[in-house]
Order: sequence, then C-alpha cells, then structure tokens
Amino acid sequence: MNNSEVFGWKFSKFINNKNFIFERDKILDACGEDNVIDAYNSISGWQNYKSTPLVKLDKLSKKLNLNNIFYKDESKRFNLKSFKALGGAYAVQKITKGNKSITVATATAGNHGRSVSWGAKRLGLNCKIFISEFVSEARADVMRNLGADVIRVKGNYDASLKECIKQSKINGWEIIQDVAWEGYEEVPKLTMAGYSVMIKEISNQTDQYITHVFLQAGVGGMASGAIAGIAKYFKRIPKIIIVEPETADCVLQSVEAGEMQKVNIKKESIMGGMSCGEVSLVPWRILKHSVNNCISITDEFIPQTIAMLEKKYFGDKSIIAGECATPGIISLIAASEDKNIKHELELNEKSNILLMGCEGDADEDLYKKLLNQGIKQII
Repeated sequence: MNNSEVFGWKFSKFINNKNFIFERDKILDACGEDNVIDAYNSISGWQNYKSTPLVKLDKLSKKLNLNNIFYKDESKRFNLKSFKALGGAYAVQKITKGNKSITVATATAGNHGRSVSWGAKRLGLNCKIFISEFVSEARADVMRNLGADVIRVKGNYDASLKECIKQSKINGWEIIQDVAWEGYEEVPKLTMAGYSVMIKEISNQTDQYITHVFLQAGVGGMASGAIAGIAKYFKRIPKIIIVEPETADCVLQSVEAGEMQKVNIKKESIMGGMSCGEVSLVPWRILKHSVNNCISITDEFIPQTIAMLEKKYFGDKSIIAGECATPGIISLIAASEDKNIKHELELNEKSNILLMGCEGDADEDLYKKLLNQGIKQII
C-alpha cells in the first residue's frame, strides 16, 4: 500500500527560503545566549520540574518509510498542558524578581496567559489577564482558578493586546507579553529562552541526530525559541520547516517576501493559538534566515489527527494532543505524500524527524468536540 492510499493528505502551500543561512551566533544574539543558558538552569530547579516525554511514533515512521519520528509531548508540562508554561512563568520570575508589589498583565489566546497566571501565583503576585471575545470560558476559568483577574475585551487578540497595554500604562502594571514591538523586546526574549528548554531536554533524550524539525508558528515565539535551542544544543543543524494555518500564514508570506508581511485573517483557524496575522519583531530576526522551508495547511485533518494520536494509530502510546499540536504531523504526512516535496526535503529512510506536540487538552471542551469528530472520521 503506497502512502497516498494510506492518508491522501495535502498541504496548501510550500516554499523555500531563498535567504536561508543558519548562523548560530546571530541567532543566539537575537534571543540572548545568557537567557538561553539561564532559562534551563532556572526552570529545571522549579518544584515538580521534569522533562516532558519524547515519544517515538514508530507506526507512522514505518508507514512513511522514515527512520524515526519523535514527538515532544508538552501536554505533560507542569500540569499546565502546554509548552507555554516554560515562557511566561520564566519571564514573570526574571522581570519581577519576586517583588510582590508588582502586578503583572498580559493579553492571551489562552496558553500564554495560563503560564503568566501560574508564574504570578508561584511568586504571590497580582495578575491581570486580557482575552478577546473569541477565547473560550473554559480557558478563562483555568486562569481565574490560578488567581488571575480575567478581563474580556470586545474584538480579536489584537484588541485585547491594545487594551492590556492601555490599562497597564494607566495602572503601572508590568506587561509580560510574548509578542515584541519597537521598544518592547526584553520580555519576548525571555519568553523565547524559556521555550528553548524543550530543545535542551531533547538533546539529552535521544542520541539520534535530528535531521528535520517541524515547528508551528503563530507570531513565531515557539519556533524562534526552539531554533535558539537548536543553535545552542544541537551539534548538527537539521532542516527547519515552519507550519502555519493557510488563513494566517504570516511567517510564510514574510519569508517569501523577505520582509515582514501582515495577513488580513478573513477566517479564524481552529488552531486558535496559531491564528496570528503578523510575525513578532524579535522572532522575525531569527526566522527570516534560519528557516529552510514554510508550509501551510487547512483545518481539515485536525480532528482525525487528534483521534489517531489518542487511539494509537501513530505509535504505541495514547497521546492527548490539542488542535495546535497536530500541524507537524499533518504537514509531515502531506509532504511525504508529495513525491517532489519529499525528495526536495530529503525525507527518506535515514531521516529522524522532530515534531512539537505543543499542547494537550488545554481547552477541554474543544478537545472533546474535535476528538469525537475525529473518531467518527477514522472509524
């Protein structure tokens, strides 16, 4: 049975980065090499810290005729169910230094705010969270349960960020945002450094050289943080492929144009944390040269991917994966089923693939809905 008979999945768009050049020093300068080193030293000392699992998807690698597919399962991160636990909480610690008179504030689609709320609770700080009208009450309740004041703003994520900035200036709150803009770079750099901890862990979890990394991008924070980790901790540099929703492919369009592009999102993706119209300033400095390729996908295959992970279709372990944890698998399968792209990416029996399972059921209601939908599709 050939691959197309197994899946038949397709991507929306695939591009090469004509400006590709991976320069370790420049990447680490953009993030701050001291930040990268300190992030692991600090976070690994937190109570209940442990490396999240690196799971092998052996059934999938056999079907696609690849050597290994590794899935970094961030659903197990500090009981917060997302890689974001590493970034916001670390930035809260570094910026406030535990000063309990400081109130921290952020705008969020869910997971970053959960990390900031948790980081504030750890240190006994007041926390203000701004969310758009599109963020579910389930996500809002999680942050309230961590002690945060949650303020809902009419409009999209950008509207919630503007309101967060406005209220923080009026009230003297410290903004802990994972998005950078002119004059606001320190906190995003710290947040990205927190994400690099995943790569440090992976470097200790396998002795296989990773040949390909598929990285999800919203504003680019996780992807650039992971690339900083790769620059610091990997001896050999893998091919780096960015994955985005086709309706919010701001990194792809920026890489294709060679400069930052803003995308007018006409329809929000199910991948809410990745449905972003503009790449963040600091991540862009890393992404513009260090990414080999960009790929975009539709929402179509998300439910069945969630179900297939839970029902052990890809490996021997049942994995709880949220909507934003699926794009790496979807794009790898789609790329492997296109003979020309598979050849161009050098995906073959020697390939060791790294996929970032960036979240679990962070939004439990949405997860259950998509899982049930996916189970019906694979029966």
